[in-house]
Amino acid sequence: MTGLKRGTVALEPHQKEWEQSAERTINILRQLLEPVAIDIQHIGSTAISSIYAKPIIDLVVGVHEPEQILPYVELLKQHGIVYRGNDVGEQILFVMGDFEKDTRTHHIHVVRWNKTEWNNYLNFRDYLNSHSDRAMQYDTCKKKLALQYSDDRVRYTAGKQELIDHLLKEARAWRSEGGITNNVN
Repeated sequence: MTGLKRGTVALEPHQKEWEQSAERTINILRQLLEPVAIDIQHIGSTAISSIYAKPIIDLVVGVHEPEQILPYVELLKQHGIVYRGNDVGEQILFVMGDFEKDTRTHHIHVVRWNKTEWNNYLNFRDYLNSHSDRAMQYDTCKKKLALQYSDDRVRYTAGKQELIDHLLKEARAWRSEGGITNNVN
């Protein structure tokens, strides 16, 4: 299953369907954004095969400047990809889902390619896919918070931040020491 009511938290074991959905969406985005998208990757917990995840596919689109995406807002909307604005920092967010039921199936983050946000997304994904002990540490944290905050995604997300920051620091060190990417689309 893919999709979750906005603002809620429910975790599911990894599903092959998530990878397939990510790949289909990446192919659509490549066609629509060919002039500006440098690379598009499946990120987030649905891209980490050993952990539970919210059934929402996270993708990152790397561009030279996030504002380059703005002329494509209407075209993307015609394909069910809705502009949500700047979600955090130097990112632009698009979402997909069943808007009548207030569910989201995909979050699409547009960031500067090969800059901090881009690298953080890929380093985190690759590090956890390569270090099962760290993936399980993250998984345990997520499960605990999901039980506490099933109807409060903001608090769930905030509760993970300290561990995410720590794991990102480890992931950056691992990458700088030659960590291998094993999950590139």
